[in-house]
Amino acid sequence: MKNSKTDLNLKQKLEELYSHYNKREFVHPDPLEFLYDYDDIRDREIVGIIASSLAYGRVAQILKSVSTILNIISPSPYNYLMETTEKRLRESFNGFKHRFTTGDDVSGMLRAIKKIIKTDGSLLNAFLSGYMESNENILPGLSRFVKRLTHESGGIKNSLIPIPDRGSACKRLNLFLRWMVRRDAVDPGGWDMISPSKLIIPLDTHMYNIGSGMKMTVRKQANMVTAIQITNAFKRIIPEDPVKYDFALTRLGIRKEGDPASFLESI
Repeated sequence: MKNSKTDLNLKQKLEELYSHYNKREFVHPDPLEFLYDYDDIRDREIVGIIASSLAYGRVAQILKSVSTILNIISPSPYNYLMETTEKRLRESFNGFKHRFTTGDDVSGMLRAIKKIIKTDGSLLNAFLSGYMESNENILPGLSRFVKRLTHESGGIKNSLIPIPDRGSACKRLNLFLRWMVRRDAVDPGGWDMISPSKLIIPLDTHMYNIGSGMKMTVRKQANMVTAIQITNAFKRIIPEDPVKYDFALTRLGIRKEGDPASFLESI
């Protein structure tokens, strides 16, 4: 367990990293960049969940796949979904492929999004139906939200929809929530009714390795339990915004000039 002096030193190092990397010039190549083109929150939340859900595999393929979908549903993804029939949705993505994700997965998720928006008015409202400010974190809301997506997509397995109740770290959906809830130079925000203090770190290989290196976890599995453990370690440092440093820290393992080993040695 780190002491307060160690936490203070770590926060200083993290703030320095945040000041350096948390700028839009360091976003590309990252699917987050697609959200900047959509000022209407009704469009941005749809683009956000699509872009984050496809955020697995090689980054060049991720950007290509997201672009393929957005070229079909833009300029207003919200209007496209509201005006397009389910039959047309299926036809529009026939032949689409992104690693394990098929056109049926994409059209299934989009049909689910459309049904949820028609029922609840927005994805935010649907998420809030399972979220309470008294919850320790957003996990209960996330679990209910995933169940809605699964149900409305036909209740079948979909590569774009993880299942938190089975222990998945739900990296892609936690990434989506970071984008939508936080607001700074990188994260565009828009879901202002959810506190950043409730977010869970989007746990991928980079963040798992860094979290382990910072002695925030000794767990061997990068699952939801580990994600929450690392998040709680960040909460000791910055309780109001525990995922603040996620973007900056993951640049260390993504960018050519990044050096996670040197950073870990410095703390």
